[in-house]
Amino acid sequence: MPHVDQVPYAFEPVGRTDANRHDSATLRVAPLSANQPLKKKDLPVAAMPQSGGEVWAAYRAKMRPCLVIGSHNPAVDRALTEGTPKNSTAPTVLVAPYYGVDKDSRRAGYSPEFVERVRHCEYPQFVWDRLPITAGPDESILRLDQLQPISAQDTSYKLSEFKLSDGALEIIDELVHWLIWGGVDRDSLIALYRAEIEKTYGA
Repeated sequence: MPHVDQVPYAFEPVGRTDANRHDSATLRVAPLSANQPLKKKDLPVAAMPQSGGEVWAAYRAKMRPCLVIGSHNPAVDRALTEGTPKNSTAPTVLVAPYYGVDKDSRRAGYSPEFVERVRHCEYPQFVWDRLPITAGPDESILRLDQLQPISAQDTSYKLSEFKLSDGALEIIDELVHWLIWGGVDRDSLIALYRAEIEKTYGA
């Protein structure tokens, strides 16, 4: 999963290492900004084909556990996609990543005060959890505000043997509804839980 808050880098071919070869080049690496114009380069590099309006970008990424939010995309009739690129209708899987709560040399973690507020369900975009995986942090935070598609090709992910219970799925559905629409029904599980938290701990 890419680090969402990072500034990506653009790779721009600026010269060839060998004037007679088109499969290698010298690259300029610079931060990528949405405000900068994208110009198609006249330097052809076979390994880096480029169309107008495109740029080669690089992101830092990390293998993370994710919760699958949606994966059942209806197949598109091939007759409807003739003559169009495969990526125009390629199936995807919608996932949300988990981040470790514990602080260590590799992980910034989260403060206990923040984690307590997440456990009290004060924010729809954060969900506290304890994942049933042996390697990794003791506690995790699910980032529903980082919902993103990944390729449905099996080289993009590894499946675990775990899944949420029906009751847990109901809570996730309510949180996604809260995040997108700005609230939940008065008789929802989230609303009832928040009422009990406020009664116990105060508003």
